[in-house]
This record gives sequence, C-alpha cells and structure tokens, in this order.
Amino acid sequence: MNNAVHNGVWSGTWVAERLGVELVGGDDLRELLGLALRRNPKRAHLLVSNVLGKHVPQSPAVVYGHGFALGERVRELLGAHESRRAVVVGYAETATGLGHCVADGVGLAPYLHSTRRPVDGVDRAGGFEEAHSHATSHLLLPENPALLAGPGPLVLVDDEFSTGNTVLNTIRALHERYPRERYVIVALVDMRSAADTGRLDEFADEIGARVDLVTTADGTVRLPEGVLEKGQELVERYENPPGARGTARTAPTGPQPSHNRHTRVELRWPRGIPDGARHGFTPGHRIRMEAALPAMAARLAESLPADARRVLVLGFEELMYAPLRLAQELERVLEGAEVRYSTTTRSPVLAVDDPGYAIRSRLVFPAHDDPADGPGDRYAYNVAGAGFDAVVAVVDSTADTPELHAPDGLLATLAAHTPNVVLAVVPSYVPARPHVPERPRMLPEPLRGPAFSSYPPDEVGWLLRDLSDVSLEAPTEEREEAIQAGGAHYAESLPVEYQPSDQYQELFRAALDTSAARIAQAVGAVTELVLAERSPRPVLVSLARAGTPVGVLMRRWAQHRHGLELPHYAVSIVRGRGIDANALRWLAAHHDPADVVFVDGWTGKGAITRELADAIEEFEASDGITGFDPEIAVLADPGSCVRTYGTREDFLIPSACLNSTVSGLISRTVLRADLVGPNDFHGAKFYRELAGADVSVDFLDAVAARFPEVADAVGTSVKELLAADREPTWEGWAAVERISEEYEIHDVNLVKPGVGETTRVLLRRVPWKILARAGAGADLDHVRLLAEQRGVPVEEVAELPYTCVGLIHPKYTRGATGADGRAVSA
Repeated sequence: MNNAVHNGVWSGTWVAERLGVELVGGDDLRELLGLALRRNPKRAHLLVSNVLGKHVPQSPAVVYGHGFALGERVRELLGAHESRRAVVVGYAETATGLGHCVADGVGLAPYLHSTRRPVDGVDRAGGFEEAHSHATSHLLLPENPALLAGPGPLVLVDDEFSTGNTVLNTIRALHERYPRERYVIVALVDMRSAADTGRLDEFADEIGARVDLVTTADGTVRLPEGVLEKGQELVERYENPPGARGTARTAPTGPQPSHNRHTRVELRWPRGIPDGARHGFTPGHRIRMEAALPAMAARLAESLPADARRVLVLGFEELMYAPLRLAQELERVLEGAEVRYSTTTRSPVLAVDDPGYAIRSRLVFPAHDDPADGPGDRYAYNVAGAGFDAVVAVVDSTADTPELHAPDGLLATLAAHTPNVVLAVVPSYVPARPHVPERPRMLPEPLRGPAFSSYPPDEVGWLLRDLSDVSLEAPTEEREEAIQAGGAHYAESLPVEYQPSDQYQELFRAALDTSAARIAQAVGAVTELVLAERSPRPVLVSLARAGTPVGVLMRRWAQHRHGLELPHYAVSIVRGRGIDANALRWLAAHHDPADVVFVDGWTGKGAITRELADAIEEFEASDGITGFDPEIAVLADPGSCVRTYGTREDFLIPSACLNSTVSGLISRTVLRADLVGPNDFHGAKFYRELAGADVSVDFLDAVAARFPEVADAVGTSVKELLAADREPTWEGWAAVERISEEYEIHDVNLVKPGVGETTRVLLRRVPWKILARAGAGADLDHVRLLAEQRGVPVEEVAELPYTCVGLIHPKYTRGATGADGRAVSA
C-alpha cells in the first residue's frame, strides 16, 4: 500500500484509466510517483511522491537519502567554494523537509523555508504566490535579515518542477531585491512540458544570471482536453461519505473517551535549536540536533510497546525535518521493527481504497495551530488501515492546543486506527529579533594597519581610538599601588613595555617552533566549532589585545579550509567597566549581532567570561539592541569557563610570552574619562618605535604554515568535541578561591591561573611568587627565566589544576596617576 508500484500495480493506474492522464518517463518515474485527485479548481490531478514523506508513509532513511543525494549533486555542481557561499530555500509546506535534506547534502549552507504561518515581531524578507496551490501565500521570515542578501548561489527546492511558474516567479521577486549571479533549482522530478522546457534559458537571459536544474528523474504528464472538469466530477462521485473508513470525523465509540488515549513523551529538545527552518536553520543547528537525536529517539522508543512491529512517525504540515530525523534515529534504534514516516497536510485529496490509487485512506480533523487564515480541515493520508501498531505524532508547541486534544482532534482520530498513540512536542522557535535604534551620532570606522598596527589591513579592524601621542606609561610598582589601593583603575594607565632580552627572545622562538602545530590544531578546532555551532558566516570580534592574534588565526583557518573571508574586529573589554558599548553599537549597525563571535586567547579563572556576560545584559537593557551571544570562543580553556574552545589543556601559547610585539604593536586598551569621551571607542597606543622587535606576523605565519599538516587531527578533534559534554564546570574559579585562601591572599584578583596569565603577572604586575605544577617541562621555561630576572621564587606544587599560577605581590609603592591626573596618596 505504501509503494508507488505494489504487487505489480502502479499507484497511478486508477487515475490514468479514468481520466486519460498519462505519465511519460522511465520506470524510475513510476517508482517515484503515483497519481491522485484533489478538490482544487486549478489542477485536478496530484502527483503523489513515494519518497517525499508527505502523503505516503515511507522509510525515513529513504526519504532523507533522496534529499541528501540531491544536495550532494548540488555541491558537485557548484564546487566547494561556491557551496560554502550558498543559501538553500525550500517551499512550504510540501518541500520543507526535502529542502532541509538538500541543505544537509550541500554542506555548510544555511537553510530557510517559506511559511504560511506569520510570526509576530518577525519582518518579512519577501513572499510569493503559488498559483496552483490550495493555499497560495508564502512568507519568507528569516531571523537574520542578511541571510538572503549574500552574493552566493541561491538554491531553491521544491518537490516537483512542473510548469516552473512558482520557482521562476520566486527567483524574479528575490532577484529584484537581492540580485546574485547564480541560482540552482532542485526537485525530485522535472515534469515540465516541451513548451515549458525552453523557458528556463530564456529566463536566465532575462535576469542576467545562471540558472541550473538538478532533479532525480524527469518526465511529463499528458493531460487530455477537459481533464479539470472530469476530475472534479470524479471527486464528487467517489468522495467518501461521512463515517466511511479513512474519513473518520468523529471519535470512536466505546466506554472510554478516545481523546485521552495517548502517551505524552518529553523529548528534551536542545535549547536554542529551531524546530525547523521557518526562520533559518544553520549547519551548526543540525550538528547540535544530531548530537541530541539518540537520546530523544531512546525516549520515544521507551514509550512504545515492546511488541510494536509497525510504527509511524507522523509530522505536522511544515514541521517535516525534525520528525524525519527522529524517525530516522528511531529506525536505527528499533531493531526488527518497521518504521515509517509521513506528515499531516492542508491539501484535500480524494481517498480511494484501490491498489492502483496513491491515496488509499484519509483521516480528517480540524486544524489545531490557530492558523492565520482561520479554521479548516486537515488531513493524514494512508494511515488508516495501514496496520500501524503505534503512531508517534510530532507537533510544535504552537500546535499543542485544545483542538489537538479534542474528541474530533488529531490524537483521537489517530486513536481510532491504532492501539498506541504517542505525542511528542517540539518547542516552537520564535527568534528574538535584534532591534537597532536610530542614533544621530556617527561612530568612526575601524583603525587598520599600517596606519594603526603592524597587521595587514584585511586581517583586523580595530574598534579603538588612537592614543599613540599620549603619555600613559607608569612604572610597574607605581601602577600596582594605585590599582590595589583603589586610586586608579588598571585601564587608566599602561605598564612600561617589557623589552625582551636575547635569551628570552630565543626562548620565544624555541617555544613557537615546538608548539606551532599544537596551536594550529587548537585554532582549527575552535574555528570549526564556531562554523558548526555559532554561525556559518561568523563575524569574529577579538577581545583586544590577547584575543587578536587568535582571531586573525581563526580568520586564516576559515580562509584556508573553507575559502571564507570572515570579517574580524578587535574591541576593548575592561574588568569592572565592561565591554566598549560604542563598539557594540558599531557592530550592530554593520552586522547581524547573532553572527558576532567574541574571541579571546585563553581562560584563566573566567573573570572576563563573566564580565562579558554581564556587560551584554546591561547593554541590551540600556540600548535595546539584542542578539549578541556573550559566550567567548577561546584557543585554550583550562579554567573550564566556556563551551567553545580548541583545547582545555593549559599549555604555552607563545603569543602570551610577549606584549605588543606579538600583537601588532598595539598596547593594552585604555579607558580614562579625560581621554575617551561618550562617543569614542576605548583607546590604545600603536608602538611604531618597536617595529624592529616586532614578531606579530612571524607568529601568525609560523602557525598558519602548520594548517595543512593538522587538518586530519582537527577533523578528529572536532568530532570528539561535538560529541563531548562541554558545559563549563568553572573548575578554575574554584581552584583560584582555594589558592587565595591557602596563601592568605584573600583576593581572587591577585591570583592569576594558567601559563598565559602567569606570564602577564611577570611582565606587567608586581609578582610575589609563582606556583608551578610538579614536573611541568618546557612550557614553563620562559616563566622560570622571567622569574629569575625579577627575583621571584618558583614553588612546585603537586596537586595544581593549572600548569602554573602567578600570585601578585600584596606590597607595592605609590605614584601612578588616575583619571584626574593626580597621584594616589597613602
């Protein structure tokens, strides 16, 4: 009953014989398609796909496999570079799941499907009409307004390409708003007539773009004269009367109310993962969803009776992909059971219980998602009489309404035809759209090298104010007194730049030689996590200045591995003062905040991680601009403070060994009221005079040169990271609190954990002592040398969670100046 050709009978025979409709094409076409009739004044016949998962229950592996294979063919057609720039758009409701599968096959392409469900607060990015459909209006509601605006190829996916009117009208409308050079049309079947075939080339010439077509099979439908009228007569004659099998409109009789006979299963859907692509769905969403699928499918399996041998997972109208992937996983879990997948639909189709007809039975029930176009009937086909031992109904939370649970609702209707009904609800995703208020003032453009920094101009844009001509340096001891006494903030002055000795420079180069591949692997891993989970086209925003070399390396990895040219900026964040709000305003005005990924070098105890989260929350409250994700992506996370990292090992990152000479010759950032006004970015200095000692680009080149050799290791590492539990444990913070009390410091700000933070203590602060993990090797050579030069003891500790910890001295001298220009007094 579920095959287009069953026991030698093609499921289009009934319509073909009675209407004279002829399906012309190879045998593969009849395997893919059957025929049915529908109540539609615009087109009488319906091509019923056997592999779409809409009207005909099918193996979820078969449904997913057909869509994924089409996506792979698109990737081959476009090539790797263009595939990474592509955006896939599917048509509601029938092709929403197919489009998802195609996007999976393409690879890194984000996916959006049209919808007939308007969502309050989400602006339209376009819309179009489907002439032959029973419900014509399609809306495009991407969460990211820039999703359709890129120059890359646009891939449009529908279940069939018949006249081509719908797709071509869509392209024409979108091309006027978002012109691009290339389009790809994807469909399971190409059913154009000879008259329509030539229109595609003419259309491409008309809009001045290339338009390709990718399909699984092709053929055409020959329709005799008067077929529409004859089809309507047949529908009237054969329409099942009320109460007949498959048209159940009332609950089954019996002593127990059927609408209570179902089991509800909590899926524990991953937080933040959209239920579908109504507002966009990224490869990162898919990867996170796939990681959660086994556990969700296991919960579904536990809800089913042990003797269930035929199970249907039934999706809901546009909600096709999530139920499909759940069904696919359930198919793997339920050994010995036959799992099938299909969805409910708005489309009214005649049901005829004949092996030569594609729609053997029909369930009718009222709409249960409060549709914008009002109440009406909905349908599930080929479910009644199919012998399913259990049906798992998957709906989104918008559709989990009293109508769903009513005596004539979907659940009760299903219960009349299967002994076990399971309900699984996926939370409906409604995006929090960023709101950017109009601002009268103009913020300056980013500073770039060589005018500001020794990095090439395309490597990073500094959202900073140039304070190179201002004297800001103070002796280290004087700064320490001012900072600890509370008379001046550490960001109000700069330490005198440490000038490394020849011996120290040799240590830096030796460390770089031995750790370049290790750093390259961590760079690759964290960049791939960002592309997979955060955004396929992230905007990298480094926290100046330690994050800047890492941001440049991540940008270089994305370019090397994926051909992506990612925007990269550096902004200031100051402990106790927050992130530069003007920099956030500039970013929101030029990019989608949801694409912004903050980058830093490493975590210590997690102070900056917390600072950023608090600052973003405060910024949203003050400015009304939402969408920034406060989680930082770091090269190394020894403090276990973030989810996005390359490694959690505490190892030497050579860029931590030096100051400005490994960070583009840029100083620490400065925030002082007399230098930085309300409409300015935070400040920093460009030490042009240190150009002779600059190794900034040398460091980048040495690490980037190792990218090819670590590619395989990065792939393995990323798979492990995606499968791992990466929730922060904040172990670093707990360790710092223990050390602070054990050494009677009683101030966590004076405890700096990790190799990078310890190096900073020795270069910029007044160190008291260094704690080193017993047996730590070459990673601490530079620390030992600096400690020796400054007369600081190094104490080996057996049970240290970090490779080393720097303790700042509680004794200090005085003299540094604060924002008011006056020296701190005792």
